[in-house]
Amino acid sequence: MFTRSFLQIGLACGVSILATAAAAQNPVADFLKHEITGNELPLAEVQRYVEARVPRMPSCATAAEWQAEADRLRRAVLEQVVYRGEAASWRDAEVRVEWRETIDGGPGYRIKKLRYEALPGLWIPALLYEPEGLSGRVPGVLNVNGHTSLGKQYPPKQIRCIHQAKRGMLALNIEWVGMGQLATGGFSHARMNQLDLCGTAGLAPFYLCMKRGLDVLLSLEHTDPQRVAVTGLSGGGWQTILLSALDTRVTLANPVAGYSSFLTRARHFKDLGDSEQTPTDLATVADYTHLTAMLAPRPTLLTYNAKDNCCFESGYALQPLLDAAGPMFRLFDKPDALRSHVNEEPGTHNYELDNRQAFYRMLGDFFFPGNADFDVREIPSDSEVKTAEQLNVELPSPNADFHTLAMALSRSLPRGGDLPRAAVAASGWQTERLQRLRDVVRAKDYKPIATEAGRESRGDVTAVYWRLLMDADWTVPVVELAGRRAEKTAVLVADGGRQAVGTEATQLLSRGYRVLAVDPFYFGESKIRQSDWLFALLVAAVGDRPLGLQASQLAAVARWAAGRESGQPVELVAIGPRTGVSALVAAGLEKQAVGAVELRQSLGSLKEIIERNAAVAESPELFCFGLLECCDIKPLAALVAPRPVRFSEPSERAKQELAGLDAWYELLGSHHDPLSP
Repeated sequence: MFTRSFLQIGLACGVSILATAAAAQNPVADFLKHEITGNELPLAEVQRYVEARVPRMPSCATAAEWQAEADRLRRAVLEQVVYRGEAASWRDAEVRVEWRETIDGGPGYRIKKLRYEALPGLWIPALLYEPEGLSGRVPGVLNVNGHTSLGKQYPPKQIRCIHQAKRGMLALNIEWVGMGQLATGGFSHARMNQLDLCGTAGLAPFYLCMKRGLDVLLSLEHTDPQRVAVTGLSGGGWQTILLSALDTRVTLANPVAGYSSFLTRARHFKDLGDSEQTPTDLATVADYTHLTAMLAPRPTLLTYNAKDNCCFESGYALQPLLDAAGPMFRLFDKPDALRSHVNEEPGTHNYELDNRQAFYRMLGDFFFPGNADFDVREIPSDSEVKTAEQLNVELPSPNADFHTLAMALSRSLPRGGDLPRAAVAASGWQTERLQRLRDVVRAKDYKPIATEAGRESRGDVTAVYWRLLMDADWTVPVVELAGRRAEKTAVLVADGGRQAVGTEATQLLSRGYRVLAVDPFYFGESKIRQSDWLFALLVAAVGDRPLGLQASQLAAVARWAAGRESGQPVELVAIGPRTGVSALVAAGLEKQAVGAVELRQSLGSLKEIIERNAAVAESPELFCFGLLECCDIKPLAALVAPRPVRFSEPSERAKQELAGLDAWYELLGSHHDPLSP
């Protein structure tokens, strides 16, 4: 036993000595791991960044002044956020409504099954709870739901609809995309951003699902257009505020635990919403405070839960909304039309009895005023709750979803993507396309301020640690590595962060390069430590683009590096498909400081993202709004020419997609094949 123990100790010591010797001979890996900014700073910076850009409520002196502003905001959100790209044609398309079977609901009402198109080819199943013996006009309620796999079959939602019908109202229960019968991979909410990549708002199918549902409700013979309510829990609360703020046909709204201000979300991470809650560019026009105030003077009940175990706790989420909307309701002399309800028991994320009866009181006060017969107490109906099978509505097959819509859109993209074949047209194409790219990625011209954060040497390699401050917004960590001879400079970036590029950095050093290993926004040491992709969505919501931040930071590093070397351009080396796109964009933006680009593991086409049915959480920067509409990988490389771009060990897809780039270089007077070994 002792012999074995001493042997084990000896072997361990030997391995340790060898490892120490290896590290001494090649300290690059250790240098790259050196902490420069720490893991707290990226979160703090992104919080400050988005908070500074969220619009604040205006000060209005009269009801007419706020009404004009609300109308302007309504138009701007619809035009600039919802109906972008192909969504405008979806909005204007003729869509179908098909009524299916009618089933017995329970005492005093029946359930009519229907399906309607939110947009051509995308069908939504729905249920109409209709009182028996209807005559005249009665209130109509659009009932929406949130993130539950049960969808429209969710028992509290059924009970709500049953009660409405028993009280003489028309209750329309619509399915939410991604839930219930629409719980398919192609409807995963994080895949709506595939549409964004194509230049069409991923938010549009969500909105059209609600709007068409409201259209159906208002088309019914007995619906009173003066008494139309919308309500729902969680994602249903979000649907309620969005639709009710943007469509004034809604005359009463009760969002339940569904949203908070973008400012609130930046500090309460469980409020950071999915893709639909944080759509691209919404916060360039309006915050959720504005949307709430836009309900004035229509009756509004804001319901929140005291101990919400999901999101939007009443203690922090509710008051900022009341503070924003209250003054606007008072301008209309309707302070009582804005109400709030906080559920204490159970207090968790719910639309149970207490919250439902708060809604019924709201209906009684505003839809049945002075009616002593209207009872806000819920009629017990648990025995009438139906199974999913009983409520199933047959849908056409196939039924469009986010993925199939994006696949169809991508086929004709990028627009005008063919490269010119005449030399006289090439320069003009580059100028025009580069300006489009700048606009799409929201490029910045950062002027970095460099601060040395330490240095050390081991053997032949010296490391200098830098913090590069980009316009007081972002701190980009850089490790500068140099051997005894450094005749040129390479800026090195990787999907895995700078810690993952030890081998590549060592190879570049051996070839006489000074290496600047960089972690731009969202990568490596610059990765946001918590809720990273949700903050990336928030960056896009306030009007910037993660891809544009990354590319602009890389371009700034290149300018800084070239300026230290008497203007000698640097080579930009990217390892991975994500940073490969950032590097190509950076090289296109920075024509002077970037002299060449090498890409390893590059995509052949942005369409691969859609073909793989990727979700935005995997690579938020690649879902940059309108990027594929503007440029694919081949046009991005063509923007860099005649400076050399080299695709190292290209995939078969890359070889196929990028074929012909050598002819483009010839057109520009350069003998270079980006695909050659």
